[in-house]
Amino acid sequence: MRIAMIGTGYVGLVSGACFADFGHRVTCVDKDSTKIDGLNAGLMPIWEPGLEGLVKANAERGRLTFTTDLQGAVENAEAVFIAVGTPARRGDGHADLTFVFEAVRELAQYIRPGTVVVTKSTVPVGTGDRIEEILREEGVADVSVASNPEFLREGAAIADFKHPDRIVVGATDDRAEDVLKEIYRPLFLNRAPILFTGRRTAELTKYAANAFLAVKISFINEIADLCEAVDADVQDVARGIGLDNRIGAKFLHAGPGYGGSCFPKDTLALLQTADKFGVDQRIVKTTVEVNDDRKAGMVERVERAVGDLKGKRVGVLGLAFKPNTDDMREAPSIPLINALVERGAEVIAFDPVAREQAEKIFSGIHFAPSAEEVAEGADALVIVTEWDEFRALDLERIAQSLRGKVLVDLRNVYDREDAEAAGLAYYGVGRGTLERT
Repeated sequence: MRIAMIGTGYVGLVSGACFADFGHRVTCVDKDSTKIDGLNAGLMPIWEPGLEGLVKANAERGRLTFTTDLQGAVENAEAVFIAVGTPARRGDGHADLTFVFEAVRELAQYIRPGTVVVTKSTVPVGTGDRIEEILREEGVADVSVASNPEFLREGAAIADFKHPDRIVVGATDDRAEDVLKEIYRPLFLNRAPILFTGRRTAELTKYAANAFLAVKISFINEIADLCEAVDADVQDVARGIGLDNRIGAKFLHAGPGYGGSCFPKDTLALLQTADKFGVDQRIVKTTVEVNDDRKAGMVERVERAVGDLKGKRVGVLGLAFKPNTDDMREAPSIPLINALVERGAEVIAFDPVAREQAEKIFSGIHFAPSAEEVAEGADALVIVTEWDEFRALDLERIAQSLRGKVLVDLRNVYDREDAEAAGLAYYGVGRGTLERT
């Protein structure tokens, strides 16, 4: 099947490459000529495990191409996916649909009758209805509009795409259903469940899923605070409740709060939709507040461990919002590092892949080439992102390098006993009374 993918950001590039790997002929189109030139030269605009090889293999087979020519991309396509950004609008949290509607108006000039237009971007309820209206305003008839939200985890996106928990398709006619069934047919062989719903239901499903996961994260973080007050261990609490199959173990890891490209903006967008329709969403609203407070409060944990931060040298391990990505959007490292600097600390940081993105955000901090060099002469070492390479640090060597002998483990990578045996004062999250050393 011939597919056009508008947008070569995270969702568009991963989806386009995976569709091509299914055997479809995919053209990815983007206005950014620098990005397109880079992709044609084999340079990835994002860091995602396995993506470079997947793109290269399918480009060599002629199934995946990149262009700035929208007309050439869509005029022969049987399905056109819209995968452009929908960032939170400053000030009110609304999803900014400017790029979506611009793309629709442009493709309306070239799209042929019978084409299925599919929103892959995360969009509020009713966006598909508005896309239909725009197409009619532009004189386009006999085009189906469907919603097919993505559920990809950064760092595991290719595996998620090829082995999904579910595929959600919101459609209002048989043609859209038939086209999307054919596109996803390779996954049916693995019995991947496909859920066909109304278009508005599909649009809401994405927001509801992300909001629920955000609730789980904020819930376990509040339980971690209680664990510190009563001298309990949140890791064991999480295991105890996670073994209940009604709850599940995923997203029950206490830490510095959620970040990234989805949860922060999607919870805000859901609240804006609820407000528009006069429906109170108290649980989601509280979740957003708890997470904002959580991230802002991480600097207090560091200060509790080392005392007055003025003049102290603090090493930070991990900058991206999660491992296996260079994505810095809403990363917990940002409010932490900014607060450390504001309180007079000298910050030196290391991340395996996110340095280039981090340099665009931070000023007045130092970047090191390794975890060991971050620890050299520091008063405290803070683990913010749980990269695999941070799970096997030589703690004795770290203790020898650190001036202050303090490890603040915001991801609970290490056990207190191991850290203390190496000569470190250990501060985890929800791992018992904080004052114990």
